[in-house]
Amino acid sequence: MARILAVDYGKKRTGLAVTDPLQLIAGGLATVSTADLFVFLTDYFGKEEVELVVVGEPRQNDGSPSENLSRVRQFAASFKKRFPHIPIDFYDERFTSVLAHQAILEGGLKKKTRQDKALVDEVSATIILQDYMSSQKYQLRKKL
Repeated sequence: MARILAVDYGKKRTGLAVTDPLQLIAGGLATVSTADLFVFLTDYFGKEEVELVVVGEPRQNDGSPSENLSRVRQFAASFKKRFPHIPIDFYDERFTSVLAHQAILEGGLKKKTRQDKALVDEVSATIILQDYMSSQKYQLRKKL
């Protein structure tokens, strides 16, 4: 099996998470400068087989689009041109930053580490991926 990669796309930084090859566990991969994202992805795809990319879809609490949604859509369009063989799926990323901060706090990390925005982006991508995987399993059980 190939991996699933999650992207928490941001204006300055992008958090990335990936599954193991059996798609059982989601784990943080990296946080990269958004300007360097395609270089990183090209390198990563050269080393690892990825069958799907899940992109966090930023929305307001009421479900309306957030200001970052247009940037995310532009990224997705560029991604499809560069990597047409890898499908993209979008997943609602509401509250992932809050959950990431909470997970980091509960992890007992030092204050300086907890303030690392790059860590928050990577943990957010991990939460997006884990939630996506859980929702897919739920949808599959619902069909049975």
